[in-house]
Amino acid sequence: MLPTAVSNDPLAGVAEFRDQFIRAYRFMLHARLLDERLASLYRSGKIFGGVFLGRGQEALSAGLGVCLRQGDVFAPLIRDAAGRLAFGEHMIDSIRTYLGSPLGPMRSRDGNVHRGRPKEGLLPMISHLGAMISVVNGMLMARRMQKRLGTSVGAACLGEGGTSTGAFHEALNQAGVERLPLVMVIANNQYAYSTPTNRQFACDNLVERAAGYGFDGHTVDGTDLGECLETLQKAVDNARSGRGPQMIVAPLLRLCGHGEHDDSSYIDPRLKQSELGRDCLEIAEQRLVAEGWLSGEEIGRSRSELLAAIDETISTVQRESAPNASAESWQALSTVSLRDMSSGTEMA
Repeated sequence: MLPTAVSNDPLAGVAEFRDQFIRAYRFMLHARLLDERLASLYRSGKIFGGVFLGRGQEALSAGLGVCLRQGDVFAPLIRDAAGRLAFGEHMIDSIRTYLGSPLGPMRSRDGNVHRGRPKEGLLPMISHLGAMISVVNGMLMARRMQKRLGTSVGAACLGEGGTSTGAFHEALNQAGVERLPLVMVIANNQYAYSTPTNRQFACDNLVERAAGYGFDGHTVDGTDLGECLETLQKAVDNARSGRGPQMIVAPLLRLCGHGEHDDSSYIDPRLKQSELGRDCLEIAEQRLVAEGWLSGEEIGRSRSELLAAIDETISTVQRESAPNASAESWQALSTVSLRDMSSGTEMA
């Protein structure tokens, strides 16, 4: 399905959608290849801590990232590498954080997945997942009070398991009451770690909760990039134009374990064989070729170029010095000396 064209020329709308699709696909591919390299580093003992892959969720993540713009607020989660890249995160930030480089955005602190650049609207992840939503709310309300909200929106991502937390309920209730331009994106990947959905909630579809909070609700096939782009763009545009909070629920299947430490043996094989088990990257590539938007050779070339860039960046980071505890001030990130640092790789 194609979005309604802004131009009176229907071909202009098709071309715009094609360009957005190709752009989002490349972020999906970049994220998948980066995840695979990080998993390889983890298995070879080069990464300490967890590695969590977004395999199967890249269409939803990249789709959201390309629908946001500079000045928005984005609260991604551990499986949102594609969305982070689309929102403007530099690949080196991810690799530096995973490998513990002090030149990374978090300066070797707070584990290896909680990276971000708040001044640029990219929020570091909070492991208490539902808690991220209230942070987005707070940033939107602060901008409103300072009369600089403008047409900014705030997007928060969550898995279906996080919707069972009190923090989720409180934050969505607040967003609804305050009519905040919040875009709440829920990846229903069928398992909260290893707990299936039938042990998590009793409603048929989580989107039913949207009405209770005063949100517009949308459901989208999380394995289909085209549908994700159409639905997410509509939701973001609604929030940006003053129509209040938006909730998007995307059924899909996590095509890997909770993390690289998890063999995912609990996943029902029937789900893997269902429509939910489709690989969104393969589906996107099939459409690119079928529509004549990219050839198989162009896709292969993009893959090779991205792999070369990833390997070069990993090599660069591996040559960087490790953290030096005796030389580190260990001041909190909110202190004046760090808050007033000029922009660059050292600023969080």
